[in-house]
Amino acid sequence: MRTWHEIRRFPLAIRLLLVNQLGVNTGFYLLVPYLAVHLGEDLGMSAAVVGIVLGVRNLSQQGLFLIGGSAADRLGARGVVIAGCALRTVGFGLFALGDGLPVLLAASVLSGLAGALFNPAVRAYLALAAGDRRAEAFALFNVFATAGALLGPLLGSALLLADFRVCALTAAGIFAVLTLAQALVLPAHEVAPARGGFLRDWREVAGNRRFLLFALAMAGMFTMENQLYLLLPDGARRATGWDGAAGLVFLVGTLAGLGLQLRVTRALKTRGARARWIGAGLVLMALSFVPPMAVTGYGTAPVGPADAVLRAVPVLAGALLLQLGVMTAQPFVMELIPGYGRAELTGTYFGLFYGVSGVAAAVGNTVVGWAMDTAGRAGAPWLPWACCLAAGLASAAGVAWLHRRRVLPAVAAPVPAPV
Repeated sequence: MRTWHEIRRFPLAIRLLLVNQLGVNTGFYLLVPYLAVHLGEDLGMSAAVVGIVLGVRNLSQQGLFLIGGSAADRLGARGVVIAGCALRTVGFGLFALGDGLPVLLAASVLSGLAGALFNPAVRAYLALAAGDRRAEAFALFNVFATAGALLGPLLGSALLLADFRVCALTAAGIFAVLTLAQALVLPAHEVAPARGGFLRDWREVAGNRRFLLFALAMAGMFTMENQLYLLLPDGARRATGWDGAAGLVFLVGTLAGLGLQLRVTRALKTRGARARWIGAGLVLMALSFVPPMAVTGYGTAPVGPADAVLRAVPVLAGALLLQLGVMTAQPFVMELIPGYGRAELTGTYFGLFYGVSGVAAAVGNTVVGWAMDTAGRAGAPWLPWACCLAAGLASAAGVAWLHRRRVLPAVAAPVPAPV
């Protein structure tokens, strides 16, 4: 009830953006987790071609975040959010209607470009509209995003009983409804006159050394967060000998986020500097990889259900600690980003931050994947967990160093909310 009361205290624009994020993640996770299986098994494509289609989608999104953020600053976040949802409607629709490689590549490009547009634009709009309640707004944003990430795969697995195309058309329909709702209800806000071209904005943001150092320091956070989908599920399967244990990892993290995110943010907001809680969250995330390290090195299968449960507990504890760390750090990270520059460039700052984080996550996952392969060959099952532990502690040390050097901004001053 407290969460719903908090939601009602925000203006209509923010409430709509929260529902929008629920729909965005529901539609995304309804389709994308099953796309590789559809391409490989239903359409008979080779693994290389499947990798190309998926890679094009990811590259189209990660490589264009800066453009999406700049467009939000120049054209207004509202229009860019609507355009992004409309493009994803078309992209997901093409996945349902097309079987040929050219059509699938076009669908991948449009779907990725859509994410590059609305991801930074939504966050820029939220930061501008929330004023001095940015931390709570981003905490609620995480709650709705997490709910969508839980609902999407459940709905997708049910719709797959009919056909993949039903999944794709349902996902496209969700984005179509979101597009219409935002076009009808989401308020516009005045856009400040531009002072030059896009390149000038990019030079200003990329030349902000304080901001770049902060973005690089956060690389470990995104690397660790991605292990909810890579290392922890693999560890759960290895520890218990049961494929379904991977789903329990995701479920534990999701339920923790839904139940505790807003309470954690509100409890910490008035208790010390933001750097303190960002650093504490990163340390929690790093330590989350210690309990699973103790059980994933077993060379034998568990002896009965009781042994499997005992082996699962440390992995699930790690998933819970990881989610608690994300809940502690992430809203305050989002809250600080607008404080690095002019309010007129909020979208550009979010765009560059997410571009850097996308590269960091890709590099981090590559390193973790290499460590997982090496661990198997070298008989060192602790190696990938140690890599994540080191990444988290390095990020926490980076934030502490930035705080000591007074590089972190104060919480950005409130600006007029969109009308």
